[in-house]
Amino acid sequence: MNAIRKTVLATAGIAVVATLAMATTASAQDRVRWKMQSAFPSNLSHLGTSGVRLMNTVERVSGGNFELKFYEPGALVPALECFDAASKGSVDSCWTTAGYHTGKHPSLAFFTAVPFGPGFGEYHAWLRYGGGKDLENEIYARSNLYSLDCNTIGPETSGWFRNKVESLASLKGLKMRFFGLGAQVMQKLGVSTQLLAGADIYPALERGVIDATEFSMPDMDIELGFYQVAKFNYYPGWHQQVSVNELLMNKGAWDALDDQNQAILEAACGWNIYVNYAETEAKNPLAMNKMLEEYGVTNVRWTDEELTAFEEAWNEVLDEQSASDPDFKKIAESYKEFRKVYKTWGDAQALKPTYLSE
Repeated sequence: MNAIRKTVLATAGIAVVATLAMATTASAQDRVRWKMQSAFPSNLSHLGTSGVRLMNTVERVSGGNFELKFYEPGALVPALECFDAASKGSVDSCWTTAGYHTGKHPSLAFFTAVPFGPGFGEYHAWLRYGGGKDLENEIYARSNLYSLDCNTIGPETSGWFRNKVESLASLKGLKMRFFGLGAQVMQKLGVSTQLLAGADIYPALERGVIDATEFSMPDMDIELGFYQVAKFNYYPGWHQQVSVNELLMNKGAWDALDDQNQAILEAACGWNIYVNYAETEAKNPLAMNKMLEEYGVTNVRWTDEELTAFEEAWNEVLDEQSASDPDFKKIAESYKEFRKVYKTWGDAQALKPTYLSE
């Protein structure tokens, strides 16, 4: 009996081990391991740190079964060249923003930020419920790509200048790093613009390759040290009142995910948008005061007349781009129609901010 009992137990033990081994093998096979090339360094507040947050959230929510590995700019491909890599499947995804891909499709600039555009609520309302995101992914699908909105930051400043801008006429001939649709507005005013990745801006500014720059917001701009070279920071960020970043994916890789893993990415991106937007709004007032009090920065607000000139230039860009680019026209018409409908609600709810200290 003891021999029989030992045989049965041994057989059962072997069965359990085999079952566990099979489960472990299946679990390993089910794990998703993706490469995510970032356009922003991991230590850059709000833009880079949010990519790391996304990686960690996906890890937590999936219980370790979905690895979305963050790669620093240039680790796999140059910071602004991930579009082709993801399209071909060399990387699974990019932590980036649509405005970095305007060399491929100029109309994609609409999906990062729009000059004199809406705030957080209205912008995401158009993207999610007004057809904006569908139009974006129609364009991306031509290159075997798929995008999820995955991060949002608050208003930016509109530029760092070595000298105070005495008039808009003095901008003519200036060399300036500028992003997106706002760059086309600056070109209308005679500014020579170029797009540089964040890490390349300070050296260019220091060496005089560019005379001025915009990049983002006080909390990030402090880290990049622009105040050491240029002491005049201009407000408001008419070109980017709100900015959206994306998880840009190889469409085949996205389609191959099961429903649960797609839902994990969607949920993690939604959480990232919420947390990061709140973070920028919490930290920028402190950073702005710090630049003023500790670094001797002069904060300058454009005059109403100057802002009007920027807006008029933007309307010219809007008309010209719509006339020359069918994609741009289609997106612009969708955007303008949504804003027209939203205006009734937006105007009814608008309050003039007072920020009383009492």
